[in-house]
Amino acid sequence: MTRETTNEPATRENGLPAPADEVSMRVAIVVPTYNEAETLPLLIERIVAQDIPGLGFIVIDDGSPDGTGDIADRLADDFQGMFLVVHREEKLGLGTAYMTGLQLAVDTGAERIVEMDADLSHPPEVLPGLIARLDTADVAVASRYTDGGGVDPAWSWGRKLVSRWGNVGIRLILGIKVKDATAGFKAFRRESLEKLGIDRLRLTGFGFQAEVAYRCQRAGLNIVEHPYVFKERTAGRSKMSFAIALEAFIKLTWLRIRG
Repeated sequence: MTRETTNEPATRENGLPAPADEVSMRVAIVVPTYNEAETLPLLIERIVAQDIPGLGFIVIDDGSPDGTGDIADRLADDFQGMFLVVHREEKLGLGTAYMTGLQLAVDTGAERIVEMDADLSHPPEVLPGLIARLDTADVAVASRYTDGGGVDPAWSWGRKLVSRWGNVGIRLILGIKVKDATAGFKAFRRESLEKLGIDRLRLTGFGFQAEVAYRCQRAGLNIVEHPYVFKERTAGRSKMSFAIALEAFIKLTWLRIRG
């Protein structure tokens, strides 16, 4: 049986970890990790440098064999009162990691909740502008495909083509209006996540982000896109593969059929 633990032992009736009483955050940054020992400290350092009032972190580690979980615990010691770490004993999927982190952020009372990757492909310098968009919107999507956005110039034209048209295909399958349907860099008002219903999300892999966009749209939330340039990861290895992408297309098609 897989268990989830935080740096606090308490759990709630639904099995999710209970937030530590002494942790308080108005802006919660939710970061899933698996083998991100090289990048996680750099990510935290660059986020802290943005001087975001009320900042806090929630890291969900899936039993990384490279010691990412231990590094996250040391960071929690360095940033006491603004850092929660959830340790899961095995790799359970990106979607479930985000669901755990987002729900924990809601339970801490965070007013603004951001999800982003640990591999530095999502530039922390974008955060202040992205979060500011929530002053007038329910959900802010950091977008590669809106005006001013883009991808790493080092990408080959083939990779750019596959990324863009794969995104277009997913938008067509789900009827999503947001231009960057697969964006994993999003900011939410707490009330938006409560209306969305985190426990209603079903996909756990690559298709998770598209499902979030789909359900946000169906819930009638006001979604805006904020441009950013996606950066190629500087360390570690990408978890993406053709098989993962194909599985996501199949599951998203079924999601649209079921409604």
